[in-house]
Amino acid sequence: MKNTNKRPKANKYGMVIDLDLCTGCGSCMVACMAENNIPFKEDESDKLDSITWMRVYRLTNGKSFPNADVCYLPRPCMHCGGPDDHGHSPCVSVCPSTATDYSKETGIVSQIYSRCFGCRYCMAACPYHVRYFNWWDPVWPKGMEKYLNPHVSVRMRGVVEKCSFCFHRYQLAKNKAFMEGRRELKEDEYQTACAQACPAGAITFGDLNNPTHAVYKLKQSPNAFRLLEKLGTNPKVYYLSSKEWVRRAGDNYLVREQKQKKA
Repeated sequence: MKNTNKRPKANKYGMVIDLDLCTGCGSCMVACMAENNIPFKEDESDKLDSITWMRVYRLTNGKSFPNADVCYLPRPCMHCGGPDDHGHSPCVSVCPSTATDYSKETGIVSQIYSRCFGCRYCMAACPYHVRYFNWWDPVWPKGMEKYLNPHVSVRMRGVVEKCSFCFHRYQLAKNKAFMEGRRELKEDEYQTACAQACPAGAITFGDLNNPTHAVYKLKQSPNAFRLLEKLGTNPKVYYLSSKEWVRRAGDNYLVREQKQKKA
């Protein structure tokens, strides 16, 4: 007898960020900090021990006026899948306490704070510098503790944290779908805070495996690229840019490779 209860194809959530649209306003950074209870310091000028799950970088083509050009690049966690997307992320592979794990159901790399004992192996292994160590317990301005997101746990001193693709929103959406007798989520039911906050619409979030989602089509653009693809990390964050110098800078070509491409 034919099995009609075949399990649907696993989800693989990811982003496509259009760098031609990004203005570097930082709305994604603010939304991320507010949504995920990210603590901040009184003096944020020292970025060596700051925590920014989403960080916007400023890139230049290195030329002088009138040929100077600027690009802004938002960088969340890449949620690497490793070769063949089997979950062999650099951070997952080195964690001795299984405090970080890869979900084959969603493609999201999680961080389980209660398991982390602060060895920071994951920070050393991550080629994207997206992991941050808590050097102190969070201190909130008086009254602000009342405005924290109850769906996201506050991290303690001595543990590592990172972007989670707002996984708590996925859990809430799945609960809602379950109560309605559904197994699949609609595209707009699960969206990250940064994608919703971007005023330029530069960040698109969805299921990279679902042909009906916008990210599925955008990632196939000839102008699409991922950071450090040569490492085989298989990141789930794609970037779009019509500028060749941006694509080369983002993919970190070596000098000799740039010369070969020009030839």
